[in-house]
Amino acid sequence: MITFCRLFVVFLLLLLAGCASEPVIRPSKPYPTDTGRTPDYTEARPIVGVYANQPSVSAFVQHMVHDYGFSEDYLNNLFSQANKLDSVLRLEVDPFVPPKPKYTGPTSSEPVVPPKPKVTAGWSSYRKQFMDDAHINNGVTFWRANAEALQRAAQTYHVDPEYIVGIIGVETYFGRNVGKTNTFDALSTLSFFTIRRAEYFTKELENFLLMSKEENLEPRKIIGSWAGALGLGQFMPKSFRKLAVDFNGDGKRDLWNSEDAIGSVAHYFSNSGWKFNQLVATPINGDVDAEYIILGTDGGNQFWAVGDNFKTIKKYNSSNKYAMAVHQLGQAIKQRYLMSK
Repeated sequence: MITFCRLFVVFLLLLLAGCASEPVIRPSKPYPTDTGRTPDYTEARPIVGVYANQPSVSAFVQHMVHDYGFSEDYLNNLFSQANKLDSVLRLEVDPFVPPKPKYTGPTSSEPVVPPKPKVTAGWSSYRKQFMDDAHINNGVTFWRANAEALQRAAQTYHVDPEYIVGIIGVETYFGRNVGKTNTFDALSTLSFFTIRRAEYFTKELENFLLMSKEENLEPRKIIGSWAGALGLGQFMPKSFRKLAVDFNGDGKRDLWNSEDAIGSVAHYFSNSGWKFNQLVATPINGDVDAEYIILGTDGGNQFWAVGDNFKTIKKYNSSNKYAMAVHQLGQAIKQRYLMSK
């Protein structure tokens, strides 16, 4: 009996020794969560893929790490998953042409006389993209569905509601065309594979990552335009962070939600100097003392006197044709909406 017990003890010791000699299997270092929190290890994986070994990308990552507290491993992981979008490069006008240098010479003390307006060509074809029954009728439907939010936005921000509707109609056809492009891929492509506006898009990429962190969004799940614009009002990330509002009170700023989009567009206009119920544009005959623009059409030139509100629309998009499309579409929708009540 004693011999059996000794043998059992020896067998048990050998078994324990064998178990101790087995390798300890530890999980690989986990990827950080999508909030950019610093993981519990210090060595970051390098970037792989199309953004690997690019000094400008590495410098951007270090900037976000040191200035905003992002995890280097988290950002490297994002860029390792990112794609270079040739479709975006084709849409960016002259992407590899350097910007013109800024003038740094002497300035004159003489008052600057503004030059007479040049003709903005192509208005007829541009107008046809927006001024049709489909756009006007869908605008009326949008107004009816969001009448309370539009009235509240007008009262809160002192912005005429037809211009809020006009912006959303021109930008995204009332939410039907908000874009199909991965925003992180688009902004990364424009930041690191172009020259002309690379500085601008790099700043927007910075704001996009900050926006994603602030709003608790997964950057690689956000979809927008080829240039990084977001939601029904097509805000760029910098504008989103500064001017987007939670207009429906659900605790989120969601520009894909019509109420939040309406409030945010109104806030954008208010912040840009909109003057309630004041002149936007009115047709005139020829050269006058008032500030005016000239739109070239298939039937000749149109002259339009424009007010400060026209300039405010141009802060959204600096094109005369764009601002006039917003003006005319908004007015046409308002007229049909009031007639249908």
